[in-house]
Amino acid sequence: MHAGFGEPSRAEAVRRARRSDRRVFALVTALLVALLALTLLSWTTVADEGTGGASQGMEDPADSGPPADETNVPGSDAVSERLGTQDTPTGRTALVANPLYESGRLSPLPCPIPELDSQDPASMEEFLHTIADCLDQTWEAQFAKAGLEYEAPDRVFWEEPGVSPCRPYPSPAGAFYCRASESIYIGLTDVVEKWNGATQSVIYASLLAHEYAHHVQGESGLLDYYHEQRQLETDDADRNSWTRRSELQANCMAGAFLGSVRVSYPLTDADLDTLLTDAAATADRPEETAEERTHGSIDNSVSWTEQGWEGQDPGACNTWEASEDEVY
Repeated sequence: MHAGFGEPSRAEAVRRARRSDRRVFALVTALLVALLALTLLSWTTVADEGTGGASQGMEDPADSGPPADETNVPGSDAVSERLGTQDTPTGRTALVANPLYESGRLSPLPCPIPELDSQDPASMEEFLHTIADCLDQTWEAQFAKAGLEYEAPDRVFWEEPGVSPCRPYPSPAGAFYCRASESIYIGLTDVVEKWNGATQSVIYASLLAHEYAHHVQGESGLLDYYHEQRQLETDDADRNSWTRRSELQANCMAGAFLGSVRVSYPLTDADLDTLLTDAAATADRPEETAEERTHGSIDNSVSWTEQGWEGQDPGACNTWEASEDEVY
């Protein structure tokens, strides 16, 4: 769904406190890493000075072993990456050569999920916040591996209609991401109605992970260039060609997240079947024209979701260099 402001949910204060605690912990960890690197650098300098520093007949200990990264001792490059000092990419580079694609598999962080009663708004809210907490932790860790800055999105899990900077809600989409407010919007009862009362939790987890993936696209620099290029197109068919690549990448990133947490969630082969069935149900219909196709064919929607599940790697989700057949 595309990139919508409402009243915060009753769990908002707790969620913000948890996010604040995580940021403080991440900052303290980064400072400790930097201090460790400086201590090691100082020790090496003192050792060199103590042995004369200019001896040509003695091998420099710094050259006698593997690089610092290979011994788990952070060198300056490693510290820079962990502190997120790399500039966010822009332009076409953000689409096709994003550092996120080189960050490797998502870390399999523990993500035990509570039982979901989809007919109970309180149960749905607790479930969505738990999934969102896991998404925050997963993508914060992944951006750190890529050396990129990251700020988690806000969440509006609503029960009463409202208006976001992007659109009012309820909307034709069961859920949506609004880049203007950097927020994910999901109706606690509305989404269940739109999914015909589905009870399988993986459907709602996938829906949230998909909208979250649009935020990931924004934080990685990809979304700005995508919107610029899409707006340059003069007809719906050409604009939709860009849209499908964005939506299929979000499918793949959602699949990657769910694949990475499937053990602790836990998710079974039956849940994967449900996930892929849902990907097929939300795809474009065969009879739709190019002017109507925004989410990809059934086969492609399923394929990119499964590719993410199996690869668990943002690098497996580069739809921008895929052939047209793979994203139609």
